[in-house]
Amino acid sequence: MKIRIEDALQYHSVGRRGKVEVVPTKPCMTQRDLSLAYTPGVGEVCRVIDKNPDEVYEYTSRGNLVAVLSNGTAVLGLGNIGPLAGKPVMEGKGVLFKRFADIDVFDIEIDAKTPEEIIAVAKALEPTFGGINLEDIKAPDCFIVEETLKKTMNIPVFHDDQHGTAIISSAALLNALEVAKKDISKIKIVVNGAGAAAIACTKLYLKLGAKLENVIMCDSKGVIYKGRPIDMNPYKEEFARETSLRTLGQALVGADVFVGLSVANVVTKDMVRSMGANPIIFAMANPDPEISYEDAVEARPDCIMATGRSDYPNQVNNVLGFPFIFRGALDVRARNINDEMKIAAVNALARLAKEPVPDSVKVAYGGIDMKFGKEYIIPKPFDPRVITWVAPAVAKAAIETGTARVAIEDWDKYIFQLEERMGITRSVVRTAITKSQGSGMRIVFPEGEEAKILHAAQIIIDEEIARPVLLGKRSQIEMKANEMKIDMEGIEVIDPASFEKREEYIDKLFDMRQRKGLTRAEAARYIERPNYLGAMMVHMGDADGLVSGLTQSYPNTIRPALQVIGMEEKRSRVAGLYLVMTKRDTYFFADTTVNIDPTAEDLAEIAIMTAEVVKRFNITPRVAMLSFSNFGNTRLVQSVKVQKAVELARKLDPTLIIDGEVQADVALSPDVLEEVYPFSSLRNGANTLIFPDLNAGNIAYKLMGKIGGATLLGPVLMGMKKPVHVLQQGCDVNAIVNIAAVCAVEAIEKMKNGLH
Repeated sequence: MKIRIEDALQYHSVGRRGKVEVVPTKPCMTQRDLSLAYTPGVGEVCRVIDKNPDEVYEYTSRGNLVAVLSNGTAVLGLGNIGPLAGKPVMEGKGVLFKRFADIDVFDIEIDAKTPEEIIAVAKALEPTFGGINLEDIKAPDCFIVEETLKKTMNIPVFHDDQHGTAIISSAALLNALEVAKKDISKIKIVVNGAGAAAIACTKLYLKLGAKLENVIMCDSKGVIYKGRPIDMNPYKEEFARETSLRTLGQALVGADVFVGLSVANVVTKDMVRSMGANPIIFAMANPDPEISYEDAVEARPDCIMATGRSDYPNQVNNVLGFPFIFRGALDVRARNINDEMKIAAVNALARLAKEPVPDSVKVAYGGIDMKFGKEYIIPKPFDPRVITWVAPAVAKAAIETGTARVAIEDWDKYIFQLEERMGITRSVVRTAITKSQGSGMRIVFPEGEEAKILHAAQIIIDEEIARPVLLGKRSQIEMKANEMKIDMEGIEVIDPASFEKREEYIDKLFDMRQRKGLTRAEAARYIERPNYLGAMMVHMGDADGLVSGLTQSYPNTIRPALQVIGMEEKRSRVAGLYLVMTKRDTYFFADTTVNIDPTAEDLAEIAIMTAEVVKRFNITPRVAMLSFSNFGNTRLVQSVKVQKAVELARKLDPTLIIDGEVQADVALSPDVLEEVYPFSSLRNGANTLIFPDLNAGNIAYKLMGKIGGATLLGPVLMGMKKPVHVLQQGCDVNAIVNIAAVCAVEAIEKMKNGLH
């Protein structure tokens, strides 16, 4: 990716200058708001904190506020450019904190030349912040500053240039050693660079089991050895060796691992060729590594290579660490970030790299396949799961080592809160997965030969969401599973051509449809069609639910299910529901896929069905029947239809919170409802939106997905006698897994109610 100077300047200057702004979290629109936000109301809060200083975490932003503090003496590869020129970098760091962990940041650039000046400023800032991220301070000053502040301050102080790189590269190293089948206690490590990052990396490797006597550190003057007369300091002296080696090239002969935190192009192909078997090469100089990826792989095809760049495999990127480390530390109000917390982050990242990679991550990186191995030893920065793996691991370590001020009792709830904070999959999906786990529901997938279905089936088994049954040619499924390295244990495969109950199913289908024009010969052909066979399995009780539609049109998917399974006895129609998940909230849209021009009776029934689904996610439905009109202000046939639907729905379920006809923006605005329509039952705003016709519903959910940036889950097919759910054509693996969870939860619900 080429970034032009003009692009960078324009990015930072167009519109509001810079990259950050301060946004109030409370309203300040009225005189009352002003009196609460400032004087006299704020004085009451001050008195509470004065009596109990810990209350500052309850009444201010301190618990989610970090300072990015720098004097600009070692900015990226630019060197000592000073605090003003370094400010764009510190703003950028704040953006990363917010984007990846929802942590607020004030960037603080200080005109301070000595460690003592930096220390004095940082200590004076302690009342404002929940933590301090030291950034771009030259070595050895950075060591002095951090060591002193950690001893004298009561909040986490973390120099990311040191420890961020150390944590990420350590996770990569553990996995690289596993791939290379090497023992960390026996490997020979050569480190090129003796600055903050290099020394921190080496120290953490030693804590993970590497031996000091197996480490050789080099700097611009060559090998750091005992008695070297030039360019030494106490931090380098710690790694000085009794050795006759003097150059980087000599040190690399027979080495297992090269760790580069220095400058570009200091390692040659011949140096790489001289290394031991399956060499591990971490060339992390940015933007140009110590040796290019192409040269390293050409010289040693057996190498495992990592760089700091995003355009090659195995990017060692600090954004995988510092946001989530601070997230975990802040959430338990840790006094510091200790070694145990760093190692917990290392192990969490290393384990995550061995998990199947979501399609959303693959798409973000050009659709390349990713699975644990020499080209994937570290998670990608945009993997949304990192926060739920690293932050809890760090928080647990803080609690176990006694540095936390508060404990987390319910870890599932904490992970749920992290997901909700970040809008990763939204809480409703987590609820469905949690409810489905361990139920043993058998979910049949007619498109069993598809790679995405196979991948989803593996995750469904791993997560214990359901027991997947794949339909298709057994030889084709097994061959594809072998290519994809899918573990088929627990995944049932049924080949329609050799299904043992084939004749029984043909007879039953013929019996059901013989007076609707179906002959027995046609029934025999239908049973070989996976969608019909899958629907029959559900009808006959050999499966609890069906999920299909990845490669077929919506009508072709639901038609067999309607013919074979049919609607619930109490229903006169089916309808489609989408879960629309935004950054902060989840909404339920219906009908979005089936009924073109529903009557008032139809709309009332759709509202009742939708409310039942919403309750499965442990959410109280607040149903808005949408129109272009608000509560009778326009008397046209379309709005009158919606009014009538509200009346009918209330008769069907008097306990339901439902109102309308109402415009969409009003339905979602509690303040407007309270002020203008105080009689409405939707005082807290709606979370369930029933559209007056298919045009409106279908257009709305698609616009929310494309323009609104919402995550869509659906369509959930409502009103069927047994669970049938239709996938969006071409959807990703995560969507398939989530729909399977929804299907399993519906099956559990129907079983409890005696409808299964």
